[in-house]
Amino acid sequence: MAVKHTSEIKFKVELDENRIPEGITWNAQDGGIENESSKAIMLSVWDHKQKDTLRMDLWTKDMPVDEMKQFFHQTLVSMSNTFERATNDEKMSATMRDFCSYFAEKLELVDKK
Repeated sequence: MAVKHTSEIKFKVELDENRIPEGITWNAQDGGIENESSKAIMLSVWDHKQKDTLRMDLWTKDMPVDEMKQFFHQTLVSMSNTFERATNDEKMSATMRDFCSYFAEKLELVDKK
């Protein structure tokens, strides 16, 4: 099968003198994203040869802790949804979402009503 289209996503990380991220910008032309600023990246790549996940987790030194907690929570929720779409395993996806609710409650990310 011939490749009909390619797409690039690029990240630019600005580092201080100690190589700690100070700024992150990214571009995804197909998605209409150009020089969009961000304070954190979590990227996972599946190495099918080694059957292992390669990861890159970066955040800027000015990323507030409360935003990092929210970022983790939203990432976990997204992973639960992606897991369900990828595997059709509704039971485990529900279990993962239960954990996300527990996580949010313990970090006081949700309003208690």
